[in-house]
Amino acid sequence: MKVGCIQMYVAYSDVERNFATAERLIREAAVKGAQIIVLPELWNTSFALKEIATLADVEGTRTKAFLCKLAKELAVHIVGGSVATKKGEHFYNTMYTVNKDGELVGDYDKVHLFRLMDEHLYLTAGDRVNRFTLGEVEAGGVICYDTRFPEWLRTHALQGADVLFIPAQWPTARVDHWQILLQARAIENQCFVIAVNRLSHKKENFNGHSMIIGPWGEVLWTGGDEEELAIVDVDFSAVAEVRTRIPVYNDRRPALYGEVVRVDSH
Repeated sequence: MKVGCIQMYVAYSDVERNFATAERLIREAAVKGAQIIVLPELWNTSFALKEIATLADVEGTRTKAFLCKLAKELAVHIVGGSVATKKGEHFYNTMYTVNKDGELVGDYDKVHLFRLMDEHLYLTAGDRVNRFTLGEVEAGGVICYDTRFPEWLRTHALQGADVLFIPAQWPTARVDHWQILLQARAIENQCFVIAVNRLSHKKENFNGHSMIIGPWGEVLWTGGDEEELAIVDVDFSAVAEVRTRIPVYNDRRPALYGEVVRVDSH
């Protein structure tokens, strides 16, 4: 299946510009044959958290309509990265996923909020697993900082995900962590990882390096540090063969480590 990764410049607080960029690149990806199209994290607003009260998409109405319309028109699945939303009285970092029939199949609020960028001061954390199906592909989706919590990604894999989609705004300063963690998550879960990072006009902030990684940990594609639309052919059937060769799921002993409590040493 052909996957289109949209590594786009995200303009700070410029919602109209960002919607226009996303639509242009989604249409271009469809023309080039993409069957699944993936956007980065917070592509509607960037990390304009201090302005979130005026910028957030109320109930996600605009984003859902936008994604559903394009998905149905272009007959493509869209993993809609994430957007800033307001639901009731609270604000969230929300990932919407739409299938090629224009149906919403995934609605996920980021579970782990990144304190170093003050997400916890402005956003409310989600509390639900994000499992969905795109055609015959069993998938899960998490957002950026969630990647540092292997037990959370394993939860999605245990519920049947063969691929994990990870939209992100991962900073340039820790791009080495990004690359290593993504490969680790693919290897330990024996699944594909499709991770799309954004760009900023100051490359020292966010500089792309999006990745597609196979279930053996092999890097199938990595982006550069410019705006990029990559179309990559991914054989999702490879997951079954890998899981047969090294049966880690059969050899797990969750009774020993199901709920691990941290013990501080002194």
